[in-house]
Amino acid sequence: MSTTTTTAQDALLDWALYLAAMGWPVFPLRPGTKRQPAVKAWEQRATTDPARIRRCWSADHYNIAVATGPARLVVIDLDTAKDGETGPDGATALAAVAAERGAPLPETFTVTTPSGGRHWYYRCPPGVHLRNTQSQICSRVDTRAGGGYVVGPGSITGEGGYELADERDPVELPAWLVQAASVRLPTAHSAPVEVRSADATAYGSAALRGETQRVRAAQPGSHNAVLSSAAYTIGRKVGAGLIDHATARAELLAAGNTLIGPEHWPPDAREVARVVDAGLTAGAANPVHRKDAA
Repeated sequence: MSTTTTTAQDALLDWALYLAAMGWPVFPLRPGTKRQPAVKAWEQRATTDPARIRRCWSADHYNIAVATGPARLVVIDLDTAKDGETGPDGATALAAVAAERGAPLPETFTVTTPSGGRHWYYRCPPGVHLRNTQSQICSRVDTRAGGGYVVGPGSITGEGGYELADERDPVELPAWLVQAASVRLPTAHSAPVEVRSADATAYGSAALRGETQRVRAAQPGSHNAVLSSAAYTIGRKVGAGLIDHATARAELLAAGNTLIGPEHWPPDAREVARVVDAGLTAGAANPVHRKDAA
């Protein structure tokens, strides 16, 4: 083995140990790659054990992956426009969303990517469980959390290297980004529900009452997801003519406004209204099915 290869391999080992010392489980990626884990069940096998890491990275010059779920990290992946694409890059788009909401976008642990993008590492708040998203927050902004990983600094691909740009300890993911990364409207192909016309009024009223109670009981960290889901569910009934739109909207807004507080989402009544209106619109486009009484 050449001195150059040995030095590069030692550097990768050092980076793997550094990331593990931060408390972030790591696992190997095939040399020179970013999408080819070198082990199966990588999320379960990712480790912070220095002995295991030394044995692994002494075998080859593996790239490094950080398993974001076990690390309790949420990494904001800010991409750049590719050849032929138009529009702002991820960092610019996210800054615009933050400015529109008057929301914080704190500096944190940052890694630059070979394509010119950035990975912002944030700590996932206690009790919050997020999954990966793709362009959900805005264009060219993805997130990596439970079930995902990011390529760690020190890794090298044919395009270039991943480099540590800001080594400050990661800060906690702001509440507005928690809710932005939590939105999960039910699929537009939800199983059809048949409701007899004779029971329509009672059924609609009971459904609205149940969903608004669910919103009011939502736990911190799930406010946006619960309100969004409730609005979609009721929107399906509105679309079927089982509930009056104005009544549904007023009740959902009243329930959503009870969640507003200084420590968590939603920040204000305007954001509550945005989520309610979006959910009602999406739900109304996929109404439940009514069945006329015999």
